Amino acid sequence: MPCSIPGRKKQRLGTEHSHRPNPVPRTKKPPGKFYRPRNHETPFFKLVRDHFDEFENVYFERYQAKYGYWRPVIRSSIDKFFKCGDLKEGFARVRCPDCHEEFFVAFSCRQRACCPTCDQKRALLLGHRLKDEVFVEVPHRQWVFTIPKRLRIYFRFDRALLGKLCRAAYDTVRDVYALEIDGNLGIPAMVGAVQTFGDLIHWHPHIHTIVADGVFTETGHFVRIPDTWKHRAIDIWRDKVFNLLLDEKKIDPDTVSGMKEWKNSGFSVDNSVIIEAEDKEGMQRLVEYISRCPFSLTRMISTTKEGDILYRASNPQCVPFPIAGDHELTAGNPRNFEVFKPLDFLANVTQHIPDKGEHQIRYYGFYSNKKRGMRGKKEPTEVKSQPGVPEGDTTFVKKCKMTWAALIKCVYEVDPLECPKCGGTMKIISFIERHQADVIEKILRHCGLWKEEQPRPPPPEKAESKSDEPKLDYGFFEQTCL
Repeated sequence: MPCSIPGRKKQRLGTEHSHRPNPVPRTKKPPGKFYRPRNHETPFFKLVRDHFDEFENVYFERYQAKYGYWRPVIRSSIDKFFKCGDLKEGFARVRCPDCHEEFFVAFSCRQRACCPTCDQKRALLLGHRLKDEVFVEVPHRQWVFTIPKRLRIYFRFDRALLGKLCRAAYDTVRDVYALEIDGNLGIPAMVGAVQTFGDLIHWHPHIHTIVADGVFTETGHFVRIPDTWKHRAIDIWRDKVFNLLLDEKKIDPDTVSGMKEWKNSGFSVDNSVIIEAEDKEGMQRLVEYISRCPFSLTRMISTTKEGDILYRASNPQCVPFPIAGDHELTAGNPRNFEVFKPLDFLANVTQHIPDKGEHQIRYYGFYSNKKRGMRGKKEPTEVKSQPGVPEGDTTFVKKCKMTWAALIKCVYEVDPLECPKCGGTMKIISFIERHQADVIEKILRHCGLWKEEQPRPPPPEKAESKSDEPKLDYGFFEQTCL
């Protein structure tokens, strides 16, 4: 709910504005739901607050063998997550010029894979950007590329391979389309998303892509390819992954030969989901799905006094994990939940936090940055006007304002700048930043919004590091990955 400022008096009009009439309430626009501050009492926030320090201290002893070295990005991301939506870290003041109604909008942390709120905002923004600036109005398909459990461990210990795996997915699409059209008639258009998590937040690196259902010629003409050979796609994908790991010296030719003898290869390619050109809502949902947060707060429940976490699967029915996609993939044990100890849950969640500078969304072919830049020089695109964006602003400022207004409107389904009292258009009048600590405290105390921080107990003593090199748990590897 809005953080209203009490006791605010209306400003007196100067002599040059004395002829201005009193504002008339706009009753035609009903008041709606507006910005709501972050909820710092969610089960996940409490779990991180109470156990993260202990998790960091015991990581070397209990988790390094399975999850790899401690990555500094985990601590920095969690520290920023603690400050997400905290008014003490700064805020924007939004005010109605007519009735002087005012509220605060706290700054967000903008962290990836550890803040569900910021991930949802990022997914919404990505959907709007792809629809307005990247995608051509043609049919698209979702292609999903998965690899066997035997190979997933290499991507956990070497995250640089994830981007190369996404490139291998594009090369697979390109080769499959080249077979269908008997040559290089055109180039595919693809946006790929790297996902490292499964439905129960276990380590499951795979690639989700949105691919134009055909190819584009040099002149930009679209040639649709509605049908492809699935078995060819799987064979090409398997060879691309094997070649990648061979080049990186993660596996040897004997491993490849042995895995090719498996009855169920573990490789799969699915392109059954199609989005027609005019289905804008379907495309928005698909983009949000492929760029979603690794975990969901609605599926996370504390069950015992010890704080064990019951995490539900997205499907309420008991289904096998892994899920049997076709006759070539053997199903696992049926279940629809997983129970974690608090520290184990943190280990599973934090393994999905990407490193700084690690791209999770990638563009290829006709949708690559280079191709779009070349087309933009020939045919410059205009930024679409949005409500509340002045026409006189520069293109960059327009895009920033459009982003903020469109995002809040998508989340709360109302105009965020519509005054809840008089229906007028509210404006951002100032930004109070973190370094203005005295000003922040003064304003929040005046408004009754200042909250004293609750001291946390000291963390347990940090385990001493016995070796610089991690000891890999090969027993876990043999039981889980084979």
